[in-house]
Amino acid sequence: MVVNTLSGRFALLTTLFVVLAEVLILLPSLASFRQDYLSSRLERAQIASLALLTTDAMIEPELEAELLLNAGVLNVVLRRDDVRELVLSSPVPTPVYATYDLRDATLPGLIGDALMLLGETEERVIRVIGAPVQSGGQLIEITLKTQSLRSEMIEYGLRVLALSAVFSVATAILLFVAARSLIVVPIQRVVRHMTAWADAPEDARRIITPSARVNELREAEGALASMQHQLVASLRQKERLAQLGQAVAKISHDLRNILTTAQLFADRMEESQDPAVKRAAPKLVNSISRAVNLCESTLAFGRAQEPPPSLTRFMLAELFAEVIEGEAMAAEAMGVEFVTDVVPNLVIRADRDQLHRVLSNLARNARQAIAATGKPGTIELGGGEEEAGWWLRVGDTGPGLPERAREHLFQPFQGGSRQGGSGLGLAIAAELVRGHGGRLDLLRTDADGTEFLLHLPRELDDADT
Repeated sequence: MVVNTLSGRFALLTTLFVVLAEVLILLPSLASFRQDYLSSRLERAQIASLALLTTDAMIEPELEAELLLNAGVLNVVLRRDDVRELVLSSPVPTPVYATYDLRDATLPGLIGDALMLLGETEERVIRVIGAPVQSGGQLIEITLKTQSLRSEMIEYGLRVLALSAVFSVATAILLFVAARSLIVVPIQRVVRHMTAWADAPEDARRIITPSARVNELREAEGALASMQHQLVASLRQKERLAQLGQAVAKISHDLRNILTTAQLFADRMEESQDPAVKRAAPKLVNSISRAVNLCESTLAFGRAQEPPPSLTRFMLAELFAEVIEGEAMAAEAMGVEFVTDVVPNLVIRADRDQLHRVLSNLARNARQAIAATGKPGTIELGGGEEEAGWWLRVGDTGPGLPERAREHLFQPFQGGSRQGGSGLGLAIAAELVRGHGGRLDLLRTDADGTEFLLHLPRELDDADT
């Protein structure tokens, strides 16, 4: 279970890395221990032999054996004044296995010799050459057995490994406690808050309050708190929108019935012989029909069943004229002028009613933005054709969109550009354009006005021909 925790894995990896580091330290340590051991034997052998150099008398075999035993060697050879002299000697049990010169030893060579010695299990006799201390000659040469050196090296290595193990375990425990208190416990706190908040996301009391002392964890808690605030607000808004949708659906249902009755009377007005009635009746019928379709679309939207666009071919200039006619009366009273920039015979293929709603929403927003300034202004409707499809442009000379509207563009109840506005017009327009496979972009907005660009793809046209 400990291995499956963050702090447990952290402690385990720390232990492994510390042991690995100690092993890498152990090899040079063993090589150094072997070199010191051989150097000490050379010094002892030199000290034992110096007493014999002051006299020409022979020493007793017992004394010679005692000197060799205390030095830990079998033979001692000194080279002085270019003369090689066997100072102390004893029988050598086996031939000399190898010769090592400590005067030009290198660290890789010492490590290799130490590992080779550890791997040998039989008793060997080796020759060691070194420089005498205190200028006691040109060189000193000794022979000795290897088992004593090997045993002491093994004992030394075990002590180092035992100390490393204790150090590793102690370090791992300290790091385990530190990691748990500084990292794991704060993370568990964040997890508990997320779990509790997931059980009741509408409850704002369950939003986490950043309190971690580690900067990274505090930033994570701050990001989580910000996300929770946004989601709580979004959930509340969606709940209100759902309630509003139910109310709008009921109103649209009743309004559709009322408009259906009005449509019947409008149909009868078309039979009138009065010239003025004949001219007004078609416009009234079209307006009522459009209102009925809007109510039906609202009911369909409330059931999340927005109908796909019904594509037909029509003159774009005629659609512009209808949009301007619907806004003309209010525009004249506010000093707003409409201009168009479109080829008279340009034919596009789209859902005429849906595109009328899009342009009407954009034109109405532009008119209201200009009216808010109290100054006259101009609204321009333009359109054209390109290889990929068609483009439509709606621009005005108003004051531009405020910062909040730009941040929440095309979002209902958040992207309103005027006081009291809901932002539904832009949201509906963007959704209808997306239904055509196109897109609605904000081309520019500044103190000189705002301009929207609408793209309609030609693929829909090519797929049906």
